Amino acid sequence: MMARAGSATILRLTRDLLAGSLVLAVAALLLVAVVVPRLGGATPYVIETGSMRPGMPPGTLVVVRPVAVSRISIGSVITYQLRSGEPVVVTHRVVGTGVDATGHPLFRTQGDANNAPDIAWVRPVQIRGERWYAVPLVGRVTTLVTARERSVLTAALAAFLLGYAAVMVGADLRERRRVRPEPVS
Repeated sequence: MMARAGSATILRLTRDLLAGSLVLAVAALLLVAVVVPRLGGATPYVIETGSMRPGMPPGTLVVVRPVAVSRISIGSVITYQLRSGEPVVVTHRVVGTGVDATGHPLFRTQGDANNAPDIAWVRPVQIRGERWYAVPLVGRVTTLVTARERSVLTAALAAFLLGYAAVMVGADLRERRRVRPEPVS
Protein backbone atom coordinates (compact mmCIF):
# COMPACT_ATOMS: atom_id res chain seq x y z
CA MET A 1 0.00 0.00 0.00
CA MET A 2 2.87 2.37 0.85
CA ALA A 3 4.54 1.67 -2.51
CA ARG A 4 1.38 2.76 -4.35
CA ALA A 5 1.14 5.96 -2.34
CA GLY A 6 4.81 6.71 -2.99
CA SER A 7 4.59 6.09 -6.73
CA ALA A 8 1.36 8.13 -6.95
CA THR A 9 3.13 11.02 -5.23
CA ILE A 10 6.08 10.76 -7.61
CA LEU A 11 3.73 10.69 -10.61
CA ARG A 12 1.82 13.71 -9.29
CA LEU A 13 5.05 15.63 -8.68
CA THR A 14 6.34 14.73 -12.14
CA ARG A 15 3.06 15.81 -13.74
CA ASP A 16 3.08 19.09 -11.79
CA LEU A 17 6.71 19.73 -12.69
CA LEU A 18 6.07 19.12 -16.40
CA ALA A 19 2.93 21.27 -16.38
CA GLY A 20 4.74 24.04 -14.52
CA SER A 21 7.65 23.88 -16.95
CA LEU A 22 5.27 24.11 -19.91
CA VAL A 23 3.50 27.10 -18.37
CA LEU A 24 6.84 28.83 -17.72
CA ALA A 25 8.06 28.13 -21.27
CA VAL A 26 4.89 29.53 -22.82
CA ALA A 27 4.99 32.55 -20.52
CA ALA A 28 8.64 33.19 -21.43
CA LEU A 29 7.79 32.89 -25.13
CA LEU A 30 4.97 35.42 -24.77
CA LEU A 31 7.22 37.70 -22.77
CA VAL A 32 10.02 37.87 -25.36
CA ALA A 33 7.77 37.83 -28.43
CA VAL A 34 4.87 40.06 -27.39
CA VAL A 35 5.10 41.82 -24.03
CA VAL A 36 8.66 43.16 -24.00
CA PRO A 37 8.52 44.52 -27.57
CA ARG A 38 5.23 46.34 -26.85
CA LEU A 39 6.51 47.82 -23.61
CA GLY A 40 9.78 48.85 -25.26
CA GLY A 41 8.17 50.48 -28.29
CA ALA A 42 9.78 47.84 -30.49
CA THR A 43 8.57 45.70 -33.38
CA PRO A 44 9.19 41.96 -33.75
CA TYR A 45 10.16 40.58 -37.16
CA VAL A 46 11.05 37.09 -38.33
CA ILE A 47 14.23 36.32 -40.24
CA GLU A 48 13.04 34.37 -43.29
CA THR A 49 16.27 33.80 -45.25
CA GLY A 50 19.76 32.57 -44.47
CA SER A 51 21.48 35.89 -45.20
CA MET A 52 22.21 36.56 -41.51
CA ARG A 53 23.59 33.13 -40.63
CA PRO A 54 25.08 31.92 -38.37
CA GLY A 55 23.99 34.49 -35.74
CA MET A 56 20.39 34.85 -36.94
CA PRO A 57 19.33 31.82 -38.99
CA PRO A 58 15.88 31.57 -40.61
CA GLY A 59 13.15 31.41 -37.98
CA THR A 60 14.90 33.83 -35.61
CA LEU A 61 12.65 36.41 -33.98
CA VAL A 62 14.46 39.76 -34.17
CA VAL A 63 13.07 42.61 -32.10
CA VAL A 64 13.83 46.03 -33.56
CA ARG A 65 13.40 49.36 -31.86
CA PRO A 66 13.52 52.81 -33.39
CA VAL A 67 16.88 54.54 -33.21
CA ALA A 68 18.20 57.94 -34.20
CA VAL A 69 20.02 57.77 -37.53
CA SER A 70 23.03 59.41 -35.86
CA ARG A 71 23.42 56.32 -33.64
CA ILE A 72 23.68 53.89 -36.56
CA SER A 73 27.25 53.01 -37.38
CA ILE A 74 29.30 50.32 -39.07
CA GLY A 75 28.47 47.02 -37.34
CA SER A 76 24.89 48.01 -36.42
CA VAL A 77 22.22 45.50 -37.44
CA ILE A 78 19.27 47.38 -38.89
CA THR A 79 15.88 46.46 -40.30
CA TYR A 80 14.85 48.52 -43.28
CA GLN A 81 12.27 48.64 -46.05
CA LEU A 82 13.54 47.51 -49.43
CA ARG A 83 11.51 50.33 -50.97
CA SER A 84 10.36 53.28 -48.90
CA GLY A 85 6.69 52.96 -47.95
CA GLU A 86 6.41 49.25 -48.80
CA PRO A 87 5.98 46.55 -46.14
CA VAL A 88 8.82 44.21 -47.20
CA VAL A 89 11.79 44.57 -44.85
CA VAL A 90 15.31 43.18 -44.60
CA THR A 91 17.56 42.86 -41.56
CA HIS A 92 21.26 43.27 -42.43
CA ARG A 93 24.44 44.65 -40.91
CA VAL A 94 25.75 48.12 -41.78
CA VAL A 95 29.13 47.72 -43.51
CA GLY A 96 29.60 51.26 -44.79
CA THR A 97 28.29 54.80 -44.50
CA GLY A 98 28.16 57.73 -46.87
CA VAL A 99 26.18 60.82 -47.79
CA ASP A 100 24.08 61.65 -50.82
CA ALA A 101 24.41 64.77 -52.98
CA THR A 102 22.25 66.76 -50.53
CA GLY A 103 24.30 65.75 -47.49
CA HIS A 104 21.86 63.16 -46.10
CA PRO A 105 23.36 59.98 -44.63
CA LEU A 106 23.32 56.70 -46.53
CA PHE A 107 24.08 53.20 -45.28
CA ARG A 108 25.62 50.25 -47.10
CA THR A 109 24.36 46.92 -45.73
CA GLN A 110 25.26 43.28 -46.13
CA GLY A 111 23.95 40.01 -44.77
CA ASP A 112 26.49 38.23 -42.55
CA ALA A 113 26.36 35.15 -44.81
CA ASN A 114 26.53 37.13 -48.07
CA ASN A 115 29.76 37.54 -50.04
CA ALA A 116 29.03 41.09 -51.22
CA PRO A 117 27.25 44.20 -49.93
CA ASP A 118 23.67 44.90 -50.97
CA ILE A 119 23.46 46.82 -54.24
CA ALA A 120 21.29 49.71 -53.08
CA TRP A 121 22.24 52.18 -50.38
CA VAL A 122 19.73 52.50 -47.53
CA ARG A 123 18.25 55.93 -46.86
CA PRO A 124 17.14 56.98 -43.34
CA VAL A 125 13.46 57.04 -44.39
CA GLN A 126 13.66 53.29 -45.08
CA ILE A 127 15.03 52.34 -41.65
CA ARG A 128 12.52 50.75 -39.23
CA GLY A 129 15.07 50.41 -36.41
CA GLU A 130 18.10 48.68 -34.98
CA ARG A 131 18.21 45.15 -33.56
CA TRP A 132 17.46 45.20 -29.85
CA TYR A 133 17.59 41.44 -29.35
CA ALA A 134 17.06 38.23 -31.30
CA VAL A 135 15.76 34.82 -30.21
CA PRO A 136 16.49 31.80 -32.43
CA LEU A 137 13.58 29.54 -33.50
CA VAL A 138 10.86 31.64 -31.84
CA GLY A 139 10.03 33.25 -35.16
CA ARG A 140 9.00 29.88 -36.58
CA VAL A 141 6.14 29.78 -34.08
CA THR A 142 4.99 33.30 -34.93
CA THR A 143 4.91 32.63 -38.68
CA LEU A 144 2.31 29.90 -38.19
CA VAL A 145 -0.42 32.42 -37.31
CA THR A 146 -1.51 35.86 -38.50
CA ALA A 147 -1.39 38.96 -36.29
CA ARG A 148 -5.15 38.74 -35.60
CA GLU A 149 -4.92 35.04 -34.77
CA ARG A 150 -1.92 35.79 -32.55
CA SER A 151 -3.98 38.31 -30.56
CA VAL A 152 -6.81 35.81 -30.11
CA LEU A 153 -4.37 33.05 -29.15
CA THR A 154 -2.63 35.34 -26.66
CA ALA A 155 -5.95 36.16 -24.96
CA ALA A 156 -6.98 32.49 -24.99
CA LEU A 157 -3.64 31.42 -23.56
CA ALA A 158 -3.84 34.04 -20.82
CA ALA A 159 -7.35 32.80 -19.91
CA PHE A 160 -6.10 29.20 -19.96
CA LEU A 161 -3.15 30.03 -17.69
CA LEU A 162 -5.39 31.85 -15.22
CA GLY A 163 -7.84 28.93 -15.25
CA TYR A 164 -5.02 26.43 -14.80
CA ALA A 165 -3.67 28.43 -11.85
CA ALA A 166 -7.15 28.51 -10.26
CA VAL A 167 -7.55 24.74 -10.69
CA MET A 168 -4.11 24.10 -9.16
CA VAL A 169 -4.82 26.37 -6.17
CA GLY A 170 -8.25 24.72 -5.71
CA ALA A 171 -6.74 21.24 -5.84
CA ASP A 172 -4.10 22.23 -3.31
CA LEU A 173 -6.74 23.66 -0.94
CA ARG A 174 -8.85 20.49 -1.23
CA GLU A 175 -5.77 18.36 -0.54
CA ARG A 176 -4.91 20.41 2.55
CA ARG A 177 -8.46 20.07 3.92
CA ARG A 178 -8.46 16.32 3.27
CA VAL A 179 -5.13 15.67 4.96
CA ARG A 180 -5.27 17.51 8.25
CA PRO A 181 -2.54 16.78 10.75
CA GLU A 182 -3.62 15.01 13.93
CA PRO A 183 -3.56 17.24 17.01
CA VAL A 184 -0.58 16.65 19.27
CA SER A 185 -1.44 15.77 22.87
